[in-house]
Amino acid sequence: MGRFSRLRSARALRGLAARHDEPTSFTDGDLPTSVAIIMDGNARWAKERRLPIAVGHREGAKALKRVVRHASDLGIKDLTVFSFSTENWARPESEVQDLMALFCELIDKETTELTEENVRMRFIGRLDELPAELQERIAWSQDTTRPNTGLNLYVAMNYGSRGEIVDAARRFVATHGDQGGEAEFASCMYEDAMRDPELIIRTSGEQRLSNFLLWQGAYAELYFSDRLWPDWGPDDLEAALRHYAGCQRRFGAR
Repeated sequence: MGRFSRLRSARALRGLAARHDEPTSFTDGDLPTSVAIIMDGNARWAKERRLPIAVGHREGAKALKRVVRHASDLGIKDLTVFSFSTENWARPESEVQDLMALFCELIDKETTELTEENVRMRFIGRLDELPAELQERIAWSQDTTRPNTGLNLYVAMNYGSRGEIVDAARRFVATHGDQGGEAEFASCMYEDAMRDPELIIRTSGEQRLSNFLLWQGAYAELYFSDRLWPDWGPDDLEAALRHYAGCQRRFGAR
């Protein structure tokens, strides 16, 4: 039995089977090494169904699980997802509290399974501004999954790209003074091991970056999907990857 078949069989026993028996094959060079996703539409999904917004966020978490699993199976190296921005604190207090509780719950629940699937968890953002109990769970999850060698899952939490650039500038000046260039500046970002995304996906029909990976995404291909994030799954990810495969990446050249 092949690796993917073993994974699918184990997941089926846990009730976690995805929509594909096997991942779609992509030829060498078609598949991006690093993908980033702005997961948008949880609230609209819930409102359309006259459900509490918290239900939309929980369904969004299920969609993330489906997409992470499929990205891992396809062989993508880095997946970065935008979970909570520095601007999201302006949302109603009850929604923010629900989100903080959900983040703690999901980290507790999913870290063991991510380890079983060789996924390494990393968090980027101004983590020291998060509630103490969430900071503790983040540290535990990162330590627990650190030895894993498969997909790197970067979760942008209390993240804003302008803030990251400002924080990087402070570190750059403290470390390099007026010396160094782009490579040295990039090493001062929140996670210097994170590859620049080759593909940035945004769901729910919105077409903007919303202060997400502005430095790292300078040459990323952009893919906008009308589907709300809770409805996303392997087929949607593959549609975005096929879009990427059809792009001609010139980086300013002809």
